Amino acid sequence: MTYNLKFNGNTAVADTRGAELISYSDDSGTEYIWNGDPAYWTGHNPLLFPIVGSLKNDEAQIEGGTYRMARHGFARRSDFEVAESGEHYIVFRLRDNAQALAQYPYHFELLVRHELTSSGFTTKYTVNCTDNRPIQFCIGAHTGFMCPLHKNEKFEDYSLEFEKAEDLCSMMLTEDGLIDPEKATVLAKNARVLALDHKLFDDDALIFKGLRSQSVALRHNATGKGVKMNYAGFPMLGIWSKPHSDAPYVCIEPWVGHSADANDNGEFSDKPYVITLPAGKSYSIAYTVEIL
Repeated sequence: MTYNLKFNGNTAVADTRGAELISYSDDSGTEYIWNGDPAYWTGHNPLLFPIVGSLKNDEAQIEGGTYRMARHGFARRSDFEVAESGEHYIVFRLRDNAQALAQYPYHFELLVRHELTSSGFTTKYTVNCTDNRPIQFCIGAHTGFMCPLHKNEKFEDYSLEFEKAEDLCSMMLTEDGLIDPEKATVLAKNARVLALDHKLFDDDALIFKGLRSQSVALRHNATGKGVKMNYAGFPMLGIWSKPHSDAPYVCIEPWVGHSADANDNGEFSDKPYVITLPAGKSYSIAYTVEIL
């Protein structure tokens, strides 16, 4: 089921399926969120939980048992309920159920809050540990943006502009979607701007860790129009568009966690950036999108 949000002439649509914000338009009618065209990618803005990326052989050892889970976890394909809503915001809720427990042996409550602001929107994730023991998880976003934004523009008219100058060295993925510990690609040195080209994604996602920047903008080179995402608190950043295609979108993906290493031992507790949340405690993290 979908819900319409509005604020200051800006509108959005949120879906209980996966708790996604599937549309955001400004007061001029410009759509910013990827439309899910199945010719390229049916997603819009999925939530990644309780894993980011892929597990080795799609399985992990958790609390002494072996559990199977598909790439990016089960939350994005789960039906959430509405916990709270208003004209300009909505809060979705997912609690553990039989389907989730078959893949992930913890009791939890996951809340996703989408709130429109005067210049964009904020998405906040909250995980509550309802188990009588600590739970472990990774979490991330996968927000797809239209690129180009307008019909008279091209993909290559846009660039990514980082908050600070960066040595942009991307981790590489194997054919199985695992981190290849032996490979990395240097895209730029001491640079704030990375020009977009579809060939950037021939080897799948760009994956960065250790960035000094806490925000990145997707901008048109001439007009400066686009979007800026503030992802303070997320240690990883993925940038993705469909490989070997002319896909008219770019995903900006702040992560806490990433795919398993090709040499991974399978222990969930050993995953990089895994969060351990004690019984009865809460964890929250958020990102903000600003229209430029």
